[in-house]
Amino acid sequence: MDTTYLVGLLFLITLSAVLIFAVVSKGRTEKRMKDDEAPKSTLAKDAPDTRD
Repeated sequence: MDTTYLVGLLFLITLSAVLIFAVVSKGRTEKRMKDDEAPKSTLAKDAPDTRD
């Protein structure tokens, strides 16, 4: 196996893994945004103040 093919294969595997991770993360984020019961981020404008 030539080094060029190995580098190309590693590139495609890495690119595929990143794309799958992005799609899964996007789905989870959208699902959480639709959930009214999910806790708000402390950075949100309408989040409860947790500072003492």
